[in-house]
Amino acid sequence: MSDTETTPDQPSVPPQTEAPPQPDPSAALSFTIWPPTDRTRDAIVNRLIETLTTPSVLSKRYGTLSSDEASAAARQIEGDAFSAAGASVATSADGIETLQLYSKEISKRMLDAVKTRAPPGSAAVEGVATVVSE
Repeated sequence: MSDTETTPDQPSVPPQTEAPPQPDPSAALSFTIWPPTDRTRDAIVNRLIETLTTPSVLSKRYGTLSSDEASAAARQIEGDAFSAAGASVATSADGIETLQLYSKEISKRMLDAVKTRAPPGSAAVEGVATVVSE
């Protein structure tokens, strides 16, 4: 029997390999939150559609939109907010200020969209008249 053969009494031992290199602990871990992924943007559009088409505090005041109207409005709102936030000059390397601006733009544009679609004589118009006349 040769030296390289194994017998049933001797288990085969795999050859020694080098350990994989360890990451440098001094290397900084970095991430960015801007721009959001397409998946995140799609989730925002879907949430906007849900908000615009279902009963809520917003719909009690301004009414709901049809699914088609809400879908078109949501895509327009998100796209415009994304463009406005992307055009801003952000000082933060991770994009947190840009993301905050994006969120504020979505909220502002959503409210503007429902206000412009509110029927005349709705609670929105009456509420403003009541506040102004007091």
